[in-house]
Amino acid sequence: MVNETAIKQSVLKCSQKWIESFNKGDVDSCLAGYHSDAVINAKPLGTFKGIAEIDAFWRPFIASGASELKYEDVNLQVVDASTVLLSANWSMNVGRGIITMEKWFLQDDGNWLLTQDDFEIQENF
Repeated sequence: MVNETAIKQSVLKCSQKWIESFNKGDVDSCLAGYHSDAVINAKPLGTFKGIAEIDAFWRPFIASGASELKYEDVNLQVVDASTVLLSANWSMNVGRGIITMEKWFLQDDGNWLLTQDDFEIQENF
């Protein structure tokens, strides 16, 4: 039997660590939260596949001063013991939008990594 509460708490902890890294400007720690073949679908900016493209997306964005990232109305859906889908509203000092799906996957070493990150920028400040 799957302990959904424990799984959700574990994923939420990883998500919060990612947000903290983002807000500190620690791009390397943010990148460590992605699986090597992860995909970001950032509407309307495009699709970024693999760590090199994800790095090329996040590094200049974070370096530009983006910070104060917050998630609100977080919803976690446990698909199975190794897959969780997260959706939420997000805001930061440079804009706001929605996360339609962060797909977190449990690795053999016990860490949860993002394999897919779909979000939309709805407003730039």
